[in-house]
Amino acid sequence: MNKRDFLRTSTAFLLPAAGIVSRPASAATAAPSLIRVGVRGGVDEEIWEVVTKVARERGLKVQPVVLSGSVSPNEGVHNGDLEANSFQHTPFLRDQNQQRGYQLVSAGDTYISPLAFYSRKFKRLADLPAGARVGIPNDPSNQTRALVVLRDQGVLDLRAGFDPFTGTASLADVTALRQKVELVEVASVVLARSLDDLAAAAIVNSFAYQAGLIATRDGIAVEKRERNPYVNIIAIRARDKEAPWTRQLLSAYQSEPVRQFIQQKYQGSVIPAF
Repeated sequence: MNKRDFLRTSTAFLLPAAGIVSRPASAATAAPSLIRVGVRGGVDEEIWEVVTKVARERGLKVQPVVLSGSVSPNEGVHNGDLEANSFQHTPFLRDQNQQRGYQLVSAGDTYISPLAFYSRKFKRLADLPAGARVGIPNDPSNQTRALVVLRDQGVLDLRAGFDPFTGTASLADVTALRQKVELVEVASVVLARSLDDLAAAAIVNSFAYQAGLIATRDGIAVEKRERNPYVNIIAIRARDKEAPWTRQLLSAYQSEPVRQFIQQKYQGSVIPAF
């Protein structure tokens, strides 16, 4: 592993070349004295600083471990190098479990970074004229999210039986266009920059935020929070699902100080899912 891919934390806790420092095998069955949580930099890192304070006040010692580069938070939890991670939604975790043989599960919900449609020209998707070019992400996960929003808004129909909790959708799954728009597949990173050239575009929250767009303020259609598989989660090993520390960790995250921090800091670009 390249040194640039090592973990960094506020306490300079680093990965050795073979992985994160592991506990002895005998510790796997005991309650850990330190809960190491793998996170990505940015929003998750900021939120977990607050979670750590809340947990400490409740007698639980938590150490966020900021992962960068190609280091996998799921591999860390799977190997026992981390107790938990917090960076993904359920469909991503499902795919990782299937592809890599992990046995990781959700301990509970954290927040949603809502995907929304934005437009420089129209106030509602219903206002789009025939032939309007509508940008959607070209990656499976975010394209599914965009198509679900379009379905919920009455723009199109998806194949019978489709469930975003169990699979993805593509343009091949569109069975009818109720509004005769043209769906244009574009890389997520490009969509925010292409907004002036499109009637509307579905923009992933991270790129929308960089462009000064906030879903709850500027979006003309925003994905629902209720029954949404794309809510972010805390992931743990399946065997730790009922562990007391798991409940304590989730309780610290789903606390009022954390809720208030998310609402005040991100002003609707990140929404608590608890």
